[in-house]
Amino acid sequence: MASTSSRGGFSFELCERNAMLEKKGIKAPKAVKTGTTIVGLVFKDGVVLGADTRATADTIVADKNCAKIHYIAPNIYCCGAGTAADTEMVTLQISSQLELLRLNMDRQSRVGMACRLFKQKLFRYGGYISAALVLGGVDPTGPHLYSIHPHGSTDVLPYVTMGSGSLAAMATFEANYRPDMNEEEAKQLVRDAIAAGIFNDLGSGSNVDICVITADKTDYIRPHEVANVKNERQWDYRFRKGTTPVLETKVVTFEVTEETVVQTGAEEAMETQ
Repeated sequence: MASTSSRGGFSFELCERNAMLEKKGIKAPKAVKTGTTIVGLVFKDGVVLGADTRATADTIVADKNCAKIHYIAPNIYCCGAGTAADTEMVTLQISSQLELLRLNMDRQSRVGMACRLFKQKLFRYGGYISAALVLGGVDPTGPHLYSIHPHGSTDVLPYVTMGSGSLAAMATFEANYRPDMNEEEAKQLVRDAIAAGIFNDLGSGSNVDICVITADKTDYIRPHEVANVKNERQWDYRFRKGTTPVLETKVVTFEVTEETVVQTGAEEAMETQ
């Protein structure tokens, strides 16, 4: 007789547990949506990274000019999507480790080493560090671009998008990307991809930041373009008195009286300390 403990297949026992908890008034946690558009592509001489600058807290725009492209090494930068605190801290930690490695080994940081440190860090926490990353850089082996997911999996791609505006950005890449683009063409395509996320995703907005990394130099351009320019008001909204009819007027008169507060000795002693 076969043991029931070795039975394969998917178990639905947790569904019954969840239904029982809901009857007791315990609500299931809701899904959390983050808002960002981050992209990267490899061109003929290097890598171009791009990001929007809107930081949201639920339905509130918390910051209109948030920096989402993080320094990792002089030749490596990283775009972050997800929880702002998680992306900031995990990039700072890996950047610190790479600096110690450079001082110890006396050579330029490798992009593959940075990717491995990121994936080991994120995999250890099983996805609870909400950091989706686009890592790009140029080292002696050439330009490299990686996408790193919160649970630690990675992809090596010629172009990549992540975040809530990634679908609009990916549509722009798939329609216009071609191998061996020059620097100006790559910068323009990254700008168009980020703008597509800004104008088609409510979680993305404000400005376009880009970072161009080649073997000779690194240019972090912030902002590259102000995509959402605030328009001036076309009308004067200060209306003349009497424009809206007053149906009823009621005047209430208040009397102001003086009040004297006498402090005790203990209260006076506390205030003088």
